[in-house]
Amino acid sequence: MRRIWMIAILLVLPVTAHAQESGVLGEWLTPIGATVAVYRCNDAVCLKLIALSKNAPSRVDSNNPDPALRKRPLCGLQIGSGFRLAGSNHAEGGQLYDPKSGKTYSGSMAISGASNGDSLNLRGYIGIKLFGRTEVWTRAHENVTTCRE
Repeated sequence: MRRIWMIAILLVLPVTAHAQESGVLGEWLTPIGATVAVYRCNDAVCLKLIALSKNAPSRVDSNNPDPALRKRPLCGLQIGSGFRLAGSNHAEGGQLYDPKSGKTYSGSMAISGASNGDSLNLRGYIGIKLFGRTEVWTRAHENVTTCRE
């Protein structure tokens, strides 16, 4: 009987862990159909591409300003680092890499107030937030089939 309980707990833990992610942490769908994981990395928050859209124009980092990195796969690529949590629904002070342009920006992210935690406003900017662009991501509620790194 004890063994059955242990197996049941092990089967439920992954579902529970996914369901408990809230605030900015979790898996997010971008407007172009990619999936990004926002996760804790040491004392910071990082972002990683974990699934690409079937219609992605490239599977490699072809726009990287460093020619030596232009053939690295986008799958598994860390595109954000150094964010500090300022509460569970906001993170700031990080760096965002945009594979589409090959540029790196300062960044912040916040849960949209009216979204029940299902919309993430990701802002990339140069210098001050006024000179930037916001992209809205949607929380992934389905299990994501991750690409292979």
